[in-house]
Formats: sequence, C-alpha cells, structure tokens
Amino acid sequence: MTTTGSNVPAAPADAARRGTGRTPTPPPLLDRLWRRRSAAVALVAAAGVVSGAVWALAVPRGPMNSWSGLVLMATGLLLASVAGLVLRHRRAVLLVLAAHVAAFEVVRWPVDGPVVDGIALDSTYGVIGFVTGRMFDGVLLALPALVGVLYGAGAARRWAGQAHRPGPVLVIRRVLAGVLAVAVLGFAVLVAQPASTDPITWPDGAPVAGSVAELATLRLGGHDQAVMLRGRSDRAPVLLYLAGGPGGTDLGAMRLFGERLESDFVVATWDQRGAGTSYGSLDPASTLTPDRVVADTIELAQRLRDRFDQDRVYLVGNSYGTLVGVLAAQQRPDLFAAYVGTGQMVDVAETDRMFYADTLAWARRTGDDGLVETLARNGPPPYGDVFPYEQALSHGHAWRDDPAFDPSSEPPDNLFVEEYDLVQKVRGLPSFIDTFSVLYPQLQDIDLRVQAAQLQVPVYVVTGEFEARGRIGLAREWFSVLDAPDKQWIERPRSGHRPQFEQPDMFAATMRTVLSETGR
Repeated sequence: MTTTGSNVPAAPADAARRGTGRTPTPPPLLDRLWRRRSAAVALVAAAGVVSGAVWALAVPRGPMNSWSGLVLMATGLLLASVAGLVLRHRRAVLLVLAAHVAAFEVVRWPVDGPVVDGIALDSTYGVIGFVTGRMFDGVLLALPALVGVLYGAGAARRWAGQAHRPGPVLVIRRVLAGVLAVAVLGFAVLVAQPASTDPITWPDGAPVAGSVAELATLRLGGHDQAVMLRGRSDRAPVLLYLAGGPGGTDLGAMRLFGERLESDFVVATWDQRGAGTSYGSLDPASTLTPDRVVADTIELAQRLRDRFDQDRVYLVGNSYGTLVGVLAAQQRPDLFAAYVGTGQMVDVAETDRMFYADTLAWARRTGDDGLVETLARNGPPPYGDVFPYEQALSHGHAWRDDPAFDPSSEPPDNLFVEEYDLVQKVRGLPSFIDTFSVLYPQLQDIDLRVQAAQLQVPVYVVTGEFEARGRIGLAREWFSVLDAPDKQWIERPRSGHRPQFEQPDMFAATMRTVLSETGR
C-alpha cells in the first residue's frame, strides 16, 4: 500500500482516481521541496526577504513612475507564484509578502521622511502619507500576488496529483480566479500608461509648426529632474516657472490654466528635485538644501537659454518659488530678463507666526475647540516635524476671503492630467510631504528684506487683493526697500495667493506687458 500525505506526491493510481487521467511528473527540485516542508518554507521566506531588501535599496520610498509600478506588480506576481508552487497552498502568499514587507521596512530604515517613518494616523498629512505610500504600494504588490498564488498553488496540486474533482465548486473557483486575473491585468494597463502632453495645435487639430510640447528629463545638480516645455513657437522668449511648496508640483495647474502663456512664451514648468515627477531624485535628502535648489535653478536657466537661443529667460515664482527665484536672480542677473513674483514670500518664520495667530483667532471665533486645543498644545511655529504645520498653515482658505480661488488648481485636483502617469498622480502629495519636511526647516533664517534688498533685474510683484496678511504685508515691506532697475507692484482684484491660476487671462496680459517693457 502506498501512503499519501500533504507533503508526498499522490501515487499514479490516486491521480487517476482524482480525474487527472495521467501520472503527475513534478520537476525533481519541486518533488524534493515537497518532501521537506521546512526547506520549502525557508525558501519562500528567503525569496520574500531578498526581494524586499532589493526594493528598499533601489526605491526606498516606493515606486515613482509607471515602470517601477509595473515592476513591483511583476514582483508580487512572481513571488506569490513561486510561493504557491513550492508550498502548494494559497496561504503561502501571506508568508512571502510578510517577508518582503518586513525586509523592505528594515532595510530602508535609514531613510527619513514622514511618508516612510512611523505611521501617524492622527494627522491628515499622516493619513495621506499612509494611504498614498504604504497602502498604495501594498495594492501594487498584493493584487498580482493573489493571482500568482492561485495559479501557483493550482499548478502544484495538479503536479502532485491532488487536483480537485470537476464540479460546480471548481468551476466557481476558476471563474473567480479568471475574473481576478482580468481585473489585475486591467489595473496593470492603467499603471502602464505613460505620462504625456498634448501637441499644440491649430483649431482644426493640425500641429503648429515650430511649436514645443514635451516632457523632458534633465540632469541638474547630479539628479534627474522633470520639466514640461510648451509654447507655440520655439523662437519665443522662455518663461521658467518655479512652483511653491517646497515640494509642490504645478504641471497640472499650468496645463489647466497656463495655456494663455504659451502664445507668447516657451513655458518651462519645472518639478524641482523631490517634487512631483522628480520625487525619485529626493535622495540622498541630506544633500537637498535651498542653496542646491538655487544652483539647480541657475543651471536650468542656462540650459534653457542655450537650447532656445535666448539671451535671457523670464523667471516667475509662486510662494516658496519666489524665494528661490529672488535668490537665483540675485546671484545671476545676467541670466534673467525679469523676475515676476506671485504670492511673494519674504520671511518664512514671520509669515508662519502670523498664520498661526490668524488660524487660532479663526478657530476661537468659529468655536472649533479641537483646533484651538491642538494649536495651543503645539504652540507657535517653527516646529520640529511637518505635522504641526498642517494645523497652523492649511486653514487659510477658511479664515480669509478668496473669491477667485479654484480648487482644481491645487492638489489633489490638479494631479488628474495626463502629464502625470498613475503612480505619479498618487505620489504627488507624498512628494510634497517628504520634500517639505527636508527643506522647510532650512528656510527659517531667510529674510529677503535683509538678504535681497537689491536686485539687478526688473522686478514685478503680482499679488492678489485677498492674499493673506502674513504674506502681502511682508511683501510690501520688502518691495518698499528693494533697489532694482525697475520695480512694479501689481495688485489684482479678486485674486488671492495664486493669481496666475486664479485669474489666468489677467496674468497672461500682465506677462505680455512685462515682455513689452523689457525689450521684446
């Protein structure tokens, strides 16, 4: 008599009785592993550990684009297929994924940032970081793994002569497995869609000859960084746009609201290192400093000037981008035809203290006792980590009027454009959180009233009537002491912190005026 068990292949007679109709012939290696359960478990765990460690070394903050997202999905599929084949059970997926995740978290331990550090679900930023970081990674890894383990374990059972008898239950299982496989394949197709930007066309849809419409990756300061270039003529003056944050991405906002600028400029919208589609270049975070960002700005301006054969470029900054823009124009005035600041920042530390006071007053006025208690517990900024800034700085639209404010110009709404692939859409907010946490503490000593009271380029400050007092008041003080060849204060009615997107027609007209007044 031949004895069969969970770890021993079924005899040919048993296989026939189970309906296989043939003698199973598993590969010799599988046969040996099935007979040695402990070795099989060790192999599956080791596979998970190795894959997790490799991923932590390669992309410690998780996938950054469609390609790395697809590779993670393929990793989950392969790991679980092998685990199901070796252990001959669907529960094998739990072991291999647990080993992968544990190794990934341990190996990436030295990497800092709110999205990769301990989970903080008591903060909106913390929840965002968890959902768009670990949870999204888990979906990319686990969904294909569920398919892989089903087919891996099923193949193992057939080889071992343990296939289920045909019947309704088996049919239902196979249908469900097929549906899951199709769903995962559909998800993979979505992940695989690359980022793109539409060509610039005439009303009949024909591309405009000599126009520029591309997503470029440039090496700046030793790191790959993304730039969206768009303009109706490659001979037009170049406008370099610096987004706010730090860590903000405005590719989407510029596509939604910046088309008017493309008639007069080649608009270069830059995702600075660590921001948006340049999130993958954040590390090593210890080398990311305000001076480095300014140096990257200068290098990018030189590259744009050379490519488009321009003597100088126009520099436009918003919010944090105005600090970078002013310091870059101060260092290399020869590169810039003019500096235009929107949502002008001057002194980060003082602005934050004023925001804190205004938020606290609004919370008391509206009876938001929870926010009052949180702000009182945190005290006024600066803070040691990113999460307290959320309560102090993120309620501005609630306590001040801003009639032209359009949420679609802000994340997450402005991430839903084709210039980001699916992974980059999800990573838009994590990139802001992690990059903000690196750079913001380093901005506390900047005061343009002291450090940039003189510029050798024309200066235009475009501000909104409804800008927060913590910004507009300090911007007026800086403007009043600023020595520049020409300076203009332009205050737009109805606008707030982002007049370039809140009133895009008016801003485009302003930039045409800047162009005419500076020699073009």
